[in-house]
Amino acid sequence: MKRRDLFLGPAVALGLSRAGQAAPATPTTLPPAPAPAQAAWRKPIPSSGEALPVVGLGTWITFNIGRDAAERASRQRVLERFLAAGGGMIDSSPMYGSAEQVVGELLAPAADAAPGGRVFAATKVWTPLDRVGVQQHRDSLRLWKRPTLDLQQVHNLLNWKPHLALLRAERERGTVRYIGVTTSHGARHAEMERVLRSEPLDFLQITYNPVDESAEPLMRLAADRGMAVIVNRPFDGGALLQRLADRPLPAVARDLGCETWAAAVLKWEVSHPAVTCAIPATSRPEHLDQNMAALRGPVPTTAQRDRLRAALRA
Repeated sequence: MKRRDLFLGPAVALGLSRAGQAAPATPTTLPPAPAPAQAAWRKPIPSSGEALPVVGLGTWITFNIGRDAAERASRQRVLERFLAAGGGMIDSSPMYGSAEQVVGELLAPAADAAPGGRVFAATKVWTPLDRVGVQQHRDSLRLWKRPTLDLQQVHNLLNWKPHLALLRAERERGTVRYIGVTTSHGARHAEMERVLRSEPLDFLQITYNPVDESAEPLMRLAADRGMAVIVNRPFDGGALLQRLADRPLPAVARDLGCETWAAAVLKWEVSHPAVTCAIPATSRPEHLDQNMAALRGPVPTTAQRDRLRAALRA
């Protein structure tokens, strides 16, 4: 069965009507979550040294499900398996409709079912209005049910100067631990370079995958300036996995402990020296298991990474 990630465009991302959307079937029963055979691969956040698992969880589209009971049950299984596999960062945004509320309401029961994991709560401010940014930050604290967010980011550089000032003030108050900026789809790279060169930040979030490597100069700049890098759209919105689905895995992927293309793609991305974490989004527990497999097995050497890149771009 081919793996597909649903890409529905900005209307759904903005929380508009999802009528007519065909959701992929989710199995009613799943095999047990794979037992971790070794500790999850982690990388340090440069500004603090705190270590993060290199595979996180995005929530764009996939957690914008409102009150649908069946969809919520599926997402709770995703969260349970994420935590059981050693996952850390969960990334969301006010832009993602009901995603923050769904995550906040499902995390506690998921953590009870898969104890031991620590969630690294990452979200964003996304508004052209200064005063709305303050309210969005307060809303995120309420929706995530936390007194402190681990990471608060300015989404797509929207009104970034006032919002960074807000986030620094909130960090002083103790309601956020790290701050950063984001962009995606290869957009606004020139402006992002100016921000990275002029602002002391903890995180950059940006699109990077075998189809779009245009972010590499910004990723290296961020690393040089002591910032962690989060990779969004690691599967090119799912299109990359669709193109790879009928191709056999190369020997180098199996040498690295990867049994699926999803794990191989993620392992290639997070083995980039500048990358701290990738945040693939999924609504399906079995796909979550494939993603989390990249946390384990050998870390690619430079030569293996080059061979894997050649196979991914063939």
